[in-house]
Amino acid sequence: MKSSTIRLAVAIAAMVACERGAAAQTGGAASGISPAAGQLQSASAAQQVPAALPPGYVIGSGDVLSIVFWRDKEMSADVVVRPDGKISLPLVNDVQASGLTPDQFRSQLVQAATKYVEAPNATVVVKQINSRKVFITGSVSKPGEYPLTGDLKVLQLIALAGGLQEFASPENIIVIRNQGGELHYIRFNYRDVLKMRNVQQNISLIPGDTVVVP
Repeated sequence: MKSSTIRLAVAIAAMVACERGAAAQTGGAASGISPAAGQLQSASAAQQVPAALPPGYVIGSGDVLSIVFWRDKEMSADVVVRPDGKISLPLVNDVQASGLTPDQFRSQLVQAATKYVEAPNATVVVKQINSRKVFITGSVSKPGEYPLTGDLKVLQLIALAGGLQEFASPENIIVIRNQGGELHYIRFNYRDVLKMRNVQQNISLIPGDTVVVP
């Protein structure tokens, strides 16, 4: 009897252990989400975090957009605005995006989609801004292009570019700005601004501005 009792106790203990292991593996079942699914949802949510849009932002070439058509997943996609300013989606094909605000672009998409789906409902999320850039060239340590993600002034751009080189001409810096196809040349005196004189010349840069340091 003692031997059979021991065998019975061992069998019961094994059953309890198996049940506990199964419960641990399906612990997320109560919430309806497995650990793997939770990780996928977190990754998806992170990918949908929109970029911080600066005031007056319009979509430009190189920007990454997430387009979602509710109930029409085959038309939804992450897209990059092409150099010609357009994006491509299934069914609607090419749609102009560059030069439009996200809301204006959403209206364009909805209008284009009405030919193929009934009462289309779209959202547009700007995931990455690559189109807003300013440039600095000449006698600075790190000339090149810099992203314009917020308010950036001439003095700050010079600092980002590593400052003026030894033989630069700080009184004769020029900001070249294209407005409506017309070039404007704006003078900037580095030394004056450092001495808090004529600080209004330390203007906020706009996309496409080029700072030339002779």
